[in-house]
Formats: sequence, structure tokens, C-alpha cells
Amino acid sequence: GLDSGRLFIVMEYVPGEHLKSLLKKRGRFSIDETLALMVQACAGIGYAHRAGLVHCDIKPHNMLITPDMRLKVADFGIARALASIQPEEKSDVVWGSPQYFSPEQAGGAAPSPASDVYSLGVVMYEMLTGQLPFTGTSADTLARLHRELPPPPPGQINPAIPPALEQILIKVLSKEPAARYRTADQLGRVLVSFSQQSNSATSLLSLDLPAAVELATPRQTAPAQTPPRKIERAENSLSPSQPAYQERLPLSASKQDSKGNPLQIDWVTIALGLLALLAVGGLFPFYLWVMFLFR
Repeated sequence: GLDSGRLFIVMEYVPGEHLKSLLKKRGRFSIDETLALMVQACAGIGYAHRAGLVHCDIKPHNMLITPDMRLKVADFGIARALASIQPEEKSDVVWGSPQYFSPEQAGGAAPSPASDVYSLGVVMYEMLTGQLPFTGTSADTLARLHRELPPPPPGQINPAIPPALEQILIKVLSKEPAARYRTADQLGRVLVSFSQQSNSATSLLSLDLPAAVELATPRQTAPAQTPPRKIERAENSLSPSQPAYQERLPLSASKQDSKGNPLQIDWVTIALGLLALLAVGGLFPFYLWVMFLFR
């Protein structure tokens, strides 16, 4: 707006603090906390990508975290419109933060949504390990490291990082933009899928195996007169190649029916067959009558 000849802008007030201050306090985040926040960050940046914008300055300082752990991406001050970016353009001025910008930004090349994906990867790396993938005393040193050296494997710094998540992070931090996920939306879907698979695996591991088997296959109870010692000896006599438990399934419905009807005669089918035979047989005299009538 304009007030007394001076321009102003009204922005949403977001209570809380930025992600960088939380990292300084906590050192690093858990896997679940990192995924929950990064999925939100990908949703915000992905919306910008779909609107034709590249943020160009993604870093934890520009991610505001509310007390209920909602994340909002801020500071689109140097964002670029995709329509204004020429793929072959080269700039002597490097825009962005040296700790978090992509290799192509470090070299003065044109940014793309994949550049934002790289920066999101640097933030996620810092959240999981508590440190940046590259450190240097100058912007030129950091730019060279981003362009030339692979980051230290995050699993070596934090062994709690699952190998599958480490592979996702390594892909995100690829030097070539084409080797990364193309947009923040795509990265977000990958993280959501990993989170769901991880939670499913955790749920399965938390189940008690014998109890799960009993739920899936009802156990036939032993006769009351069977001595417990005989059952114990029978279980101990199983060979190592046999399972430690043996289940007996109830008879299927077809086998149970066969006791009452050993010949398996389907009277309904026989009756329908006779009716069909009579119907076809009745057409033959009608055919002869028609032929005789028009002869």
C-alpha cells in the first residue's frame, strides 16, 4: 500500500522462531521430526514452483516454525520467475547463501526448481546430522566445495539415519540438477512415501510373532485329556528345519459338505439341463411342421 507517500507491505505474523535458532538449541532433530518439517517445507516451495517461481535462497533462517511445529517458508526477496530465466544465462553476481546454495548457483549459472531441491537437501542434512555438509572460511571456498566435492555420508555422522533415507539425501545433493528430484513437490512425495513405509515396518516389527500367527490361523486346541508332558516332548522333537509352531487349519466348506453328500450330485444343475434338453427337443417337431407347411 501507499501511506503519506511511503510504500508499505503487510505480512502475516508468524509466532515462534526460525529453524536455524532451533538447530542451535537442539543440535539436530529426530528422523520423524525432520520428515514432518521437511514435508511442510516441500509443500511450500512446491507451491511456489507450480506458480512459476524459484526461491533461490532456501535456508533454515527463512523457515519459520510455530509453537505447534508448523513450518512456513519466508523471504522471497531474490526469488526468480521461471519465465525470466534463460537456461544459458551466466551471472558474475552469485545470489543466495553460500552454505546452502546449489552448485549451479555457486557457478553463476541459471537457477531452476532443482536448485531449490538441493538447498532443501542441505537443510535436511543439517537437521539430521547437526552440521552442514560443507564448511569454509570464505564464500569462494564454499562455492568450490558445492561444485566439486561430495558431502560426507550422513550415516557416518548419525548412524540412526536409515540407509534408504540416506540414499534419498545423497540423490538430492547431486551436483547435476538432472540427477536430483526435479521439484520440491516430487521430493515431498518421496519423503511422505518413505515415512509411510517406515511406519508400516515399525508396526510389523512391534507385533508379537506367535500372537500374529494365532490371529491369522486359529490354533486347534489339544484335547483336555492330553498330558502336557507329551505335548512338550512332541514340540521338542521337531527337526531344526521345521517351524517351532504347527497350525491345523479347519476343514474347508467343500470338504465338510462332501461328508453329507459323497457323490457331489448337483440336482439343480441336472434339472436345468433337462429343461434345456426338452426345450431344444420341442423345436425339432416345430421345424418339421414348418417345412411340411411350406413345401
